[in-house]
Amino acid sequence: MKLQRKILTGNYGWFLSSMLLFGLAFGLFLGVRDNYLAEILLAEPFFRGVVEFFRELPGLLLFLILAIFYRTPENKIIRWALFICLAGMGGMFFAGNERLAFVAFLTLWSTGEHILLPVRQSFAVHNARDGEEGQALGILKSVTAIGQVAGFFLVPLIFLLFPREGSDLPAFHFVFILVMLAILASLALTVKLQDDSGRVKRQRFYLDKKFSKFYWLHAFYGGRKQVFLTFAPYVLILHYGASTELIATLLGVCSLINILFTPLVGRIIDKAGYKIVMVLDTVFLFFICLIYGFAHRLFPMDVAFYVVCGTFILDAMVSNASMATSVYVSRISDSREEMASTLSTGLSINHVISVAIALAGGVIWERLGIELLFIMASVMAVCNSLFALTIPRDDKVLSEKN
Repeated sequence: MKLQRKILTGNYGWFLSSMLLFGLAFGLFLGVRDNYLAEILLAEPFFRGVVEFFRELPGLLLFLILAIFYRTPENKIIRWALFICLAGMGGMFFAGNERLAFVAFLTLWSTGEHILLPVRQSFAVHNARDGEEGQALGILKSVTAIGQVAGFFLVPLIFLLFPREGSDLPAFHFVFILVMLAILASLALTVKLQDDSGRVKRQRFYLDKKFSKFYWLHAFYGGRKQVFLTFAPYVLILHYGASTELIATLLGVCSLINILFTPLVGRIIDKAGYKIVMVLDTVFLFFICLIYGFAHRLFPMDVAFYVVCGTFILDAMVSNASMATSVYVSRISDSREEMASTLSTGLSINHVISVAIALAGGVIWERLGIELLFIMASVMAVCNSLFALTIPRDDKVLSEKN
């Protein structure tokens, strides 16, 4: 595989090594985040939604944030994103159980994370050969997942080292220190990273009629994703009593499976086309949402617990097919600059609905139950499928461009 030889050496090798370490940092933090909120900050479902509103706010404002980096090479943007994450994690470490301070620095961490997301994807695509963009994205996700697996499975080991004497705060703080060290190492590797593609100009805000279906897809995907991202771990923690160790282990299993599964999805996208993958992806997610929300009504609680854990893992697997939308954008874009701007704008658009759901979701859970919350997510999955059906096939787009 020519692409694989390319990414294992030289410039792209430094990039993947840096993303591996960021994956480690991300896995460590995500493995403890929801339990930290529930156990240390004592965040009920409504407050969890408020926290998620601020955490997702940088995604909503991403096109404005990236305007600061107008005409900045992608390698330097990656460097800045990692530095912002490092500052945010340092602030959370010192915030302790102070709610407002913790949320403020969590928002700073999220700013760096959101900047990194579209830039690392476009960097991967720009360093891939024509027709192998799906594989490039798949391998990038797989390398990041390797780091996440290590982070997730380190969390239970760390908590075993700390005796439980009323609070797990020392264990959480030790995890935060490891996160900062991993990001610092990731940042150091970017010094070696060169941008072979030159400067990729980004529009301050880019809208084009030909990307209208992509915008709708991102909006519905962002909404459905937000329900799971915010409330699926909380269902396990508050409804089923899941510990930090269990949540981290489940997330580790998800990433471990995705190491092999995600590159396979990338190859399927390249061979079968992005349209088929988009449609099948959201059909599966429709049933996943319903099962997650109604498992406790369909099964005894002990059985429902295992069903929900399995569904949690299945959702993480199936959701990886969302990278088909990035391939779709690369096919209909006329330049690297247009693709980079469109991906950034798409993220901002899906965050419009994400921040609304973050606030509304906690209220819906507390007043109407988790069933309605996940019914809402399943409806958004159906809408995503309907829009995906209207997208032209891969071969038709390529023939029109040629």
